[in-house]
Amino acid sequence: MAIKSMHHVGITVTDLASTVAFFTELGLELEGEAHMEGAFVDGVIGLDGSRSRIAMMRTPDDRYRVEFSEFETPRSIDGSSHAPINALGLRHIAFVVDDLDDTLARLRPHGAEVVRNVETYQDVLKTCYVRGPEGILIELGEYFS
Repeated sequence: MAIKSMHHVGITVTDLASTVAFFTELGLELEGEAHMEGAFVDGVIGLDGSRSRIAMMRTPDDRYRVEFSEFETPRSIDGSSHAPINALGLRHIAFVVDDLDDTLARLRPHGAEVVRNVETYQDVLKTCYVRGPEGILIELGEYFS
């Protein structure tokens, strides 16, 4: 077996503080923040003279992690953060929530916008896509018992 486990997904943002606030409200827990620079980092990411701040956040069950990076240098470039779901590349992160309506109410003050509708599939799932900070697409799902 080549893969032992998944460690994290990384997302580059321009406002680390508001991104951390949004995902904290969603329910992720801040594991830590760090300043990243130097030859080791440059060698790994392939950008000379890079400086960034990162925040590692984890799901409450401690199974998954998302790393958010804000680059000081070189400046971030637009990666089509508001591209539609059918654009090539990483498009969304999905989370299971206990109460979708409550989650949306808590996220709206942080800039969350439902992409189109909240939909219910039979008696199984209530779900929607939300645009969060930086245009990050998030799928939220509430499963019915």
